[in-house]
Amino acid sequence: MHRLQITKAGTLSGHQNPIFAIENAPDPAIVFTGGNDKGVVQWDLRTMAFERILYPVQFSVYALHLIAHSTLLAIGARDGKIGVIDTQTQQLVARLEHHQRPVFAIKSFKNKPELVVSSEDGTVSIWNTDTYELLYHFKVSTQTVRTIAISNDERWVVFGTKEGEVKLYNAVDYTFVEELPGHSRPVTSLCFSPDGRYLLTGGRDAQLHVLDIGGFALVKDFTPHLFTVYAITYHPTLPIFATASRDKSIKLWAAGDFRLLRTISFEKGFDSHFLSINDIVWNPYKNQLVSVSDDKRVMVWDVSWEPGV
Repeated sequence: MHRLQITKAGTLSGHQNPIFAIENAPDPAIVFTGGNDKGVVQWDLRTMAFERILYPVQFSVYALHLIAHSTLLAIGARDGKIGVIDTQTQQLVARLEHHQRPVFAIKSFKNKPELVVSSEDGTVSIWNTDTYELLYHFKVSTQTVRTIAISNDERWVVFGTKEGEVKLYNAVDYTFVEELPGHSRPVTSLCFSPDGRYLLTGGRDAQLHVLDIGGFALVKDFTPHLFTVYAITYHPTLPIFATASRDKSIKLWAAGDFRLLRTISFEKGFDSHFLSINDIVWNPYKNQLVSVSDDKRVMVWDVSWEPGV
């Protein structure tokens, strides 16, 4: 038997307003955060301290994404623009202007130079990351496209909408394939399992759905949180995944049978967030879990899998 051990490694303070997004840097010990402030912030997990304002912004930041195989950070903002920043020089490399409403999600491929962007305007845009040319744009929903996931084999791209829809597209040519089992309220998180078996979807209905990738049938659904499931992410090496919610908690689950292992929350005795947890990421420096919240704080968690009694 093993037991999941969780301890708080530190709190990073400095944001003056809610934090909506977090992303790892090319340097394993660095993370970037953005929210309702005037800049994207760079933090060093070696010193547990603020390092610098990576890039000033005029509008709230809802999405951060490190473009695959690069040092470039894509920043999605409330004005619908995407700024591409070189994280080493802090220079603006490109400004992608297409969407007229806020950008909520950004993803890139490992095997082709393309960036996928979704917006409150209900559309998705595809950009070439070598030339920053707009390649495609298409309507996915009449309302916000809130979240994106790309399958591990990069065969599929999935979009979650404000209408509760989960829509499957071919990632080669972006043709619509089918609508998958959805939610009764907006879809707020999507994640493919590392073993390529499942697609996990979370929503504002506080539900988590597990779809088998073989035929994208719903194989399990349960209520992991009291409120919106804002993030789902698998540990890079351990057989666990984490979810974060508007209910101010982070929960860790067994990847094999979806059993609840631990809850990180103030009510469970942790010095944790006291407002909505909006995003989480596993950082590769020490495989720590890092969370950001409406409470303006970044928290770093040590998570280890130790022999039980």
